[in-house]
Amino acid sequence: MHRRPLSFKQANPPMDGFIRAVTFLSRVTGVVGALLIGFAVFAICDMVVERYIFNMTTVWQIDVVTYCIVGATFVASPYVLMTRGHVNVDILPLHVGPTTRFWLALVTSLVACAFCVIAFVLCTAYWYQAYSERWLSDTVWRSRLWIPLLAMPVGLCLVSLQYIVDILALLTGRTPPFGIKDKESAEDVARAHAEQALGGAE
Repeated sequence: MHRRPLSFKQANPPMDGFIRAVTFLSRVTGVVGALLIGFAVFAICDMVVERYIFNMTTVWQIDVVTYCIVGATFVASPYVLMTRGHVNVDILPLHVGPTTRFWLALVTSLVACAFCVIAFVLCTAYWYQAYSERWLSDTVWRSRLWIPLLAMPVGLCLVSLQYIVDILALLTGRTPPFGIKDKESAEDVARAHAEQALGGAE
């Protein structure tokens, strides 16, 4: 009889509150990322209208589009992690036992979280240097670089928190490793992925 290690799901108000708070923040980052993408589209449309219809010189649009796309990538990363929207190669987890799958999920999450924490520290130092030395872009707009660079430490901080939540949820049995339940086969997971890709169509 299989028994998953370190699975001790129970009522824990402080942990539950922390998980709900981080989950809420991750959902907010998804909205912010979508708004940044939308504003980037608006800036592109404005650039096209000004340049090709009114024959005006564009100054700020290219910078804004670049900063919005990069900012959305960093800021929305916690939402992508929470919803498992990233590219996930699950061939190995699907073909190992539940115990091995649990430890594989735990180790990979810990390594990924450590990487994000280190990147957060380095990016925070980089952002502070840009802020304290008043870096400006090399473009005509001469934008203050600390503003768009702020997306890097903010996004990495929030994605680190989301990794911590995922690790806690894994350890306490709130979520199965890699989202794969013990009794699910590779065919079941593949079928669920296919239905999700087709919008739930049967």
